[in-house]
Amino acid sequence: MSERTVAGTGNALLSRFHLGGSGPTVAIKDCIDIAGQPTCGGSAALADARPAAQHADVVRRLLADGWQITARANMHELAYGMTGINEWNGTPVNPQDAARMPGGSSSGSASAVGAGLVDVSIGSDTGGSIRLPAACCGVAGFKPTYGRVSRAGAWPQASTLDCVGPFARNMDLIISAMASIAPGFDLAAARAPQAGARVKLVQADADPAIAAAVQAAFDAAGWTGTPIGLADMQAAFEAGMVLINRETHTAFGHLLGRGSLGTDIEKRLAAAGATSDEAVARAEQVRGTFTAAVDAALADADALLMPTLPALPPTLAEIRNGASVLTLSALVRPFNLSGHPALSIPVPIAGSKLKAGLQLVGRKGDDETICALGLHLEQALRRAPA
Repeated sequence: MSERTVAGTGNALLSRFHLGGSGPTVAIKDCIDIAGQPTCGGSAALADARPAAQHADVVRRLLADGWQITARANMHELAYGMTGINEWNGTPVNPQDAARMPGGSSSGSASAVGAGLVDVSIGSDTGGSIRLPAACCGVAGFKPTYGRVSRAGAWPQASTLDCVGPFARNMDLIISAMASIAPGFDLAAARAPQAGARVKLVQADADPAIAAAVQAAFDAAGWTGTPIGLADMQAAFEAGMVLINRETHTAFGHLLGRGSLGTDIEKRLAAAGATSDEAVARAEQVRGTFTAAVDAALADADALLMPTLPALPPTLAEIRNGASVLTLSALVRPFNLSGHPALSIPVPIAGSKLKAGLQLVGRKGDDETICALGLHLEQALRRAPA
């Protein structure tokens, strides 16, 4: 275990402390400012960062509402990866299966919640970085509508993709956290009954066991809906990659060549520097087209439903032997591009101890309905026969 993480936390937590009141406990991802502490982004390249002068807005709001902020969560270096592997701090343990990757970049946030180290954690999601580790670790994770939760004090400082949001083991805590961090969040709407919801099932290429788990959860919820194809998912995935590469290089390219970045991050960040203005312009065109397609699909539905991940997370050994993980974000990254709210909630897989992630995507600004749908689904699954 790395000496840079708290013993007994499976590399999920970088430090323990106490700020705030006596409410539920919260861990904060290492790319979100806490006054008096350095924000290191999981990277040796930022190990000498000066302590933050003030709290990030999300931290300030949690403290104002009496939450206990008790830990700093580990993460994939510079929030620029999906595996959660961190050779400097140590890789957080996946509480569902220690052999498998925890998912990134909010790996410590998902691991800490899944292991019961904290009640809630706050992460960030630029290309699936909340929903992907939530699905890997068997917890709920919510990416709000882009801009709904303030990013002031979150790094990188400028992003057209990134959202700050919560992880928890149940939807009630997700909803309570959103009520604190999202101004104007309507608690009553987020807990409104959703038995009659209209939910469209997006056709997705996923492993049969995961597709069956998602379908069974939909059936248990009792919702009405029809299967649909969602145009331009692949193009939106690729456009999201172009923009995250450009924006991450803009934020952190100055760290290249110093010998302090992990080998994989050094290589990826250097390659990102070659992202052309023409590629960015094309990606922005795809953003407009795909956003319109999602808006149209939601015009007569409360949500879109699909797997969070198309397959189970690979093992750490498989990744270190060269297994690619890029396509694991195929169903989550497009909604960073479009900015729609998206929730991953764990659902059981028949014959397996592991849970899969089911993703619900909603109308922009209607985060409350997505939370209410997640609460309804969670309650339905509790009532379903084992």
